[in-house]
Amino acid sequence: MRWFITLCSAPGGLTSDCVVLATQLLIAAGAQVGDIFWLAPKEAAEIQFNAERPIELLDYLRINLAEISVDVNCGLLAGRRKQLLIADMDSTIVIGESLDELAKYSDFAEEIAAITSSAMCGELSFEHALKKRVSMLKGVSTIKIAKVLENIRLTPGAKELVATMKMIGAYCVLVSGSFKPITSVIRQRVGFDDDYSNILHTANSVIVGTVDEPILGRNAKLKIMKKLCIEHGLTMDATLAVGDGSNDLAMLKVAGIGVAFRAKPFVRSESRFIINHADLRGLLYLQGFKRSDFVNFPFDEAVR
Repeated sequence: MRWFITLCSAPGGLTSDCVVLATQLLIAAGAQVGDIFWLAPKEAAEIQFNAERPIELLDYLRINLAEISVDVNCGLLAGRRKQLLIADMDSTIVIGESLDELAKYSDFAEEIAAITSSAMCGELSFEHALKKRVSMLKGVSTIKIAKVLENIRLTPGAKELVATMKMIGAYCVLVSGSFKPITSVIRQRVGFDDDYSNILHTANSVIVGTVDEPILGRNAKLKIMKKLCIEHGLTMDATLAVGDGSNDLAMLKVAGIGVAFRAKPFVRSESRFIINHADLRGLLYLQGFKRSDFVNFPFDEAVR
């Protein structure tokens, strides 16, 4: 089997010296190194290799490159371009947590933000935490949802990721513990094919403090991934999943490529693919796309 190592950074952050060092480390550890090339100048590079224990080599590289602001990932060359994208929304496709932004219009902003943090770190059940936070939103006008949407900014690379994957025929889905009035707008803004999220109960243009059950959480995200694989005639290996919180772990662990994106420490520790420094275009580099292959957007449009 042939494997790849990708080295990714924030734009302009990857040096030739880093690529050379990674190559030298692989050779010193006994790998047979093949082709080495840039996917994007000063941003992403790929090293192809053969080795008996590639995942041990990945750990070895991460330890030795830990002082450099670079994401180091490893995977099989065969089948690396995926046909189903399952993406979390908050702190992944968009910057920040939409529920916390909505909470700023309540009297419990700090309390809700603290619960969100605990739930995303795996310290609280997501379902219990969502019910608690929604109950504290009782009385907030639904007009504030539109205010939240006005202020939400996309994570750099979100539109390029979805448009480029759709270009090769992939089906792209947003799966979130947030609420339908928010995810449906973000779906259209980014270009996803569909979105799945929770139903927030309202009456007379006011949030009443409850949501539909069953709540879309950790297990539901995995069920949706499996359902979509069946519907589209795909194996789980053909999937790319990305998220940052503990409720994303189930789908990240079984996806062909499951990426912990700027994730909580607990999530990173449980994930093989990790991106901390690159933006969402890093998911395209993992699939072997070069920067010149991307569907491009002007910067102002890409983050709105």
